[in-house]
Amino acid sequence: MPKMKTKRAAAKRFKTTGTGKLMKMKAYKSHILNKKSTKRKRNLRKATEVDATNAKMMKRILPYSK
Repeated sequence: MPKMKTKRAAAKRFKTTGTGKLMKMKAYKSHILNKKSTKRKRNLRKATEVDATNAKMMKRILPYSK
């Protein structure tokens, strides 16, 4: 059986933690920042865990992540 290919777009957007959870950066941080509060922008900096409903599909398109 041939090697499975990783979806490169997903590999650039998601990182795997040591325990195998997928992390992603939050959206809405690229432009139109002057109407967003400082607190909101600060919270958008942090990475967050991928929702459990999507994690199974993400594991399929990232076969070699832990």
